[in-house]
Amino acid sequence: MTSPDTVSAARRALLRYLSAIPALAAAPSLAWSAATAAPAAPTVERILDLMEFEALARAALPPAHFGYLATGVDDDRTVAVNHEAYSRIEIRSKRFVDVSHLDTSVRLFGTAWASPVYLSAVSAQRAFHPDAEIATVRAAKGRSTLFMLSTGGSTGVEAVTEESGAPVWMQLYATDDWAVTTAIVKRAERAGCPVIAFTVDNMPGRNNESLIRAMRADTRQCTNCHVNNSHDMWLRGPMFSGIDVSKVTGVTPSNLNWEYLDRLRQLVSVKLVVKGVVTGEDADRCVAHGADGVIVSNHGGRDEETLRSTIECLPEVVAAVAGRVPVLIDGGIRRGTDVFKALALGASAVGLGRPPMWGLAAFGQAGVEAVLDILKRELHAIMRQAGTPSIASITRDRVVNRL
Repeated sequence: MTSPDTVSAARRALLRYLSAIPALAAAPSLAWSAATAAPAAPTVERILDLMEFEALARAALPPAHFGYLATGVDDDRTVAVNHEAYSRIEIRSKRFVDVSHLDTSVRLFGTAWASPVYLSAVSAQRAFHPDAEIATVRAAKGRSTLFMLSTGGSTGVEAVTEESGAPVWMQLYATDDWAVTTAIVKRAERAGCPVIAFTVDNMPGRNNESLIRAMRADTRQCTNCHVNNSHDMWLRGPMFSGIDVSKVTGVTPSNLNWEYLDRLRQLVSVKLVVKGVVTGEDADRCVAHGADGVIVSNHGGRDEETLRSTIECLPEVVAAVAGRVPVLIDGGIRRGTDVFKALALGASAVGLGRPPMWGLAAFGQAGVEAVLDILKRELHAIMRQAGTPSIASITRDRVVNRL
């Protein structure tokens, strides 16, 4: 009969042997992801996918700043479903197609872009990196990518436009003071912005619990970042410089209506795109009221807990618009396959919000460039695998929608 000491010694020897086998010691599960990996500090060249940047941004940023970037509404479920919904769309691959040369270029309002991916507006980018929008627009310039500047940005439109060397779109928040809206629009037009993207999906009263929790966990003095220990620096930002904002009581007033859009259409002399459209009936009416395009967006799930992803909304918006104007989409894009699916369902271009900011926080300009490079590589791969050598060939019959 084997003694307990002998069994114990044999067990220890076996464990030592197993631990010496890297495949067993290092891989307790095949479901390896950024969530299970330790957030080390790799070089930007070693990042494999966009989600790895999120962990690095969390480690690099103060809690309140990361919370501002990550927050959703209530339980943050709309933030999650924006991406999760893409997993319920399947891609149909076509064989015997020459995909040795790929064309990913698109044209938006007469301007050609090398990629269908664009950098959507994100406010207050200095909260994520000292170079703020300048680093982001430099990355966009280096990758021939469209850049959209937020009204609440940390950098004025003139500096961003000068750095870009290409058309920059201006995102516009309405205020309850028409003089302020007019001043911002005219300033953007003077700077050469060919498109004003009017945001309508951020009604007041949002319940950003994740942000509040993050702020409570942040032990810094608020005056390190904000004026007079307040969080209202937004109206004191560069795009409001020289504008009397004393009468502004809120952004996107709760009485916003179609008459406001009509008035804005009369004011804007360049292209006017409505950002935040999620239903076919609103899309149709936007076009009827003079919109030159619509962006299917729910503000990344930051402002409303609808539990309806933007990719779910896209088909009905595309159908309602019926080719009259471009339809863009943002929210939840994390893979090149996500870009492919959005294009197949009718999007003219696909916007990124959080991932470039993760890259910016972790590596500055190089991080934003890496985000764009990874998506480009992934998009090229799925275009070849699916037998679609051009953006025009990514059509509705290339996907099966299980939503």
